Amino acid sequence: MKILILGAGRVGESVAESLVSEKNDITVIDTDPARLRDLQDRLDLRGVVGNGIQPSVLREAGVDDTDMLISCAPQDETNLVACKVAKDQFNVQTTIARVRSPEFQDGSPLLGKDGFGVDKVICPEQSVTAYIRKLIEYPEALQVLEFAQGLVSLIAVRAVAGGPLVRHSLAEIPALVPDIEMRIVAIYRQDTVLAQLDGQTAIEPGDEVFVLAATEHIRTVLGALHTRDQPVKRLMVAGGGKVGLRLAREVHADYQVKIIEPLRARCEYLANELPSGVLVLQGDSTDEDLLTDENVDQMDLFLALTSDDEDNIMSCLLAKRLGAKRVLAIINRRAYADLVQGTTIDIAISPSHTVIGELLAFVRRGDVEAVHSLRRGAAEALEGIVRGDAKTCRMAGRRIEEVGLPKGAQVGAIVRGLHRSDGTEAGADARPEVIIAHHDTVVQPNDHVIIFVPRKRMVRDVEKLFQVSATFMF
Repeated sequence: MKILILGAGRVGESVAESLVSEKNDITVIDTDPARLRDLQDRLDLRGVVGNGIQPSVLREAGVDDTDMLISCAPQDETNLVACKVAKDQFNVQTTIARVRSPEFQDGSPLLGKDGFGVDKVICPEQSVTAYIRKLIEYPEALQVLEFAQGLVSLIAVRAVAGGPLVRHSLAEIPALVPDIEMRIVAIYRQDTVLAQLDGQTAIEPGDEVFVLAATEHIRTVLGALHTRDQPVKRLMVAGGGKVGLRLAREVHADYQVKIIEPLRARCEYLANELPSGVLVLQGDSTDEDLLTDENVDQMDLFLALTSDDEDNIMSCLLAKRLGAKRVLAIINRRAYADLVQGTTIDIAISPSHTVIGELLAFVRRGDVEAVHSLRRGAAEALEGIVRGDAKTCRMAGRRIEEVGLPKGAQVGAIVRGLHRSDGTEAGADARPEVIIAHHDTVVQPNDHVIIFVPRKRMVRDVEKLFQVSATFMF
């Protein structure tokens, strides 16, 4: 696929890196030649210096035969105008815009064909906020991702000694947790994925375990692998920027929230924007005296959400040492995230990677409904809809063991009943069925199939399973 990316900042760079690794034809536009040179030195892509809203610059970048424009420049206005120009003047098939303002959301008439011509809006700050909210709701988890309209969840959890399933083999799981169906799709041990999972594979303390189960059973699954944490009640947030403010707005009704922000003007803005129950403190989140005075040792979760990686790391390390039960840091540099994940810092989040899955769903071949990037882009989980029949689709009407999955890829769950036999979405009164997959489970047309892919180089082979022959007609 030929993809044009406008903006070589953190989001644009991460998107380019992810898409280049899948052998797409990538061109990046940015006004900073030094930044483009750095990208070209590291990645197999082309850089064009210029203003991406100008038709001449877009034409130089090859927009005439581009399949997709992803506009992720810093300003909303730039991204909206770039999509409008690409759609109206060059008939680009798919346009995606990074937009921070809540005034512009998917489905808005302002973004439609007669508006800015944006097919999909992405907002990294909102994606990160939603991601963090799940981790607050499920404090034992490292990651919680939803599929099939929220009916199925993929969770990542660090196995600890004392968990009912820890030090037991996978074959023992049905007897140990008899009332809950789950599928362990991957185990990472010392940051390396186990090449093969079978009934004899045992879960060891320290393993990072990826499990698929019906969302209603997630708490039971977490409790089977991790000692049950107390529900989160008290939050301390370092950084009152866009993410900190969004998060406080969304959770203040259910949790006690304190925000530490160094800039006085920003503190005054936060105090005006947030309810009186949210305590806004002016200060440095790496100040030991401040954290001690504000009882960081009583916090269930300390969140470092500033734009400075080093400050986030240091404040989390300090908060943990002073007694915070759990700490989470936003870290933009991948090298830093890889270094700290699973150490004293419980969870490290890369904002750019939280939105990559939203983009990948547009890039994937076949009828792919949702994509989530895992382990900072090294692995992936995707949800595809099976179309056609046994004659036109490699997956339809076959047992999972007959499908021909790449080695290591796992079908974790199937959701049946979200679509009718004619392929249209089922109504509100439909009762979809969640099926935890086994080797002899038969995949039927219109099933939503959720697959874990441990290595991105396998993705193309998995995509082919959802593609139908040219003779298939909806």
